[in-house]
Amino acid sequence: MNISSLLAFYKTYIAPAADIIILAVLIYQLYRLLTRTQAIQLARGTIFLALIWVVAYVMQLSTLLWILNLLAPGIVIALAIIFQPELRKVFIRLGQGALFRRQGQQKTTRFDVVLNAAEILAQKRQGALIVFQRYISLNDIIEKGTKIDGMLSSSLLLSIFEYNTPLHDGAVVIKGDRILAAGCFLPVSEQQDIKRSFGSRHRAALGLSEVSDAVILIVSEETGALSLAYESKLFYNLSVATVKKRLMQLIEDRDLAVSEEEIYEAE
Repeated sequence: MNISSLLAFYKTYIAPAADIIILAVLIYQLYRLLTRTQAIQLARGTIFLALIWVVAYVMQLSTLLWILNLLAPGIVIALAIIFQPELRKVFIRLGQGALFRRQGQQKTTRFDVVLNAAEILAQKRQGALIVFQRYISLNDIIEKGTKIDGMLSSSLLLSIFEYNTPLHDGAVVIKGDRILAAGCFLPVSEQQDIKRSFGSRHRAALGLSEVSDAVILIVSEETGALSLAYESKLFYNLSVATVKKRLMQLIEDRDLAVSEEEIYEAE
């Protein structure tokens, strides 16, 4: 095959395919950035108007076409003015390299924040009870606690579970990236075969896992061990890596392979 044939093959097959793939990736990444700003609502309105224009053109609706063509210059100017703050944010993110940043890195951020605080509390032997709300509402428990509705952060969790604070003994309820409430009291498990060495935090975490689909992280005040309670089961003394994997699997619905040998109950 000579060079001219290769060039013809490239222009006929490879170049159009690469063109479409690169354009699709760029459009998708830009859409991801727009969804994090208010501009997405304006973009949807613009697409809706464009679809109306296409329908009017295909069906030859002369009056509607005349009105849309008359309004088009004003709409373009208005969109440029309205989109200006949002476009600024998009271009700033592009300059920071956010266009091709992996989305998976952002999804694990909240677990890193929580586990960072949990490790510090474990080292200081300060107990903690952290509830991750899933599908079943925990409004009854939240209403009995102290409503916070604050952005999730390690410093806020450390402040809540600091000794001699009013909220130290209760549980924190987290949904998404926000702390909904603190100082919440959970129902205690009525299981008879719970080890006597487990304290009130472990029993409360197990109790909530029996009546809801929540996932509860426990930091032991006596040993500093990290434990998880969910689906009416308590998994004691887990490593930080195992806790993170299981949280991602249960809460983010990811199909991560975490064997049951990694999740065990201490003898």
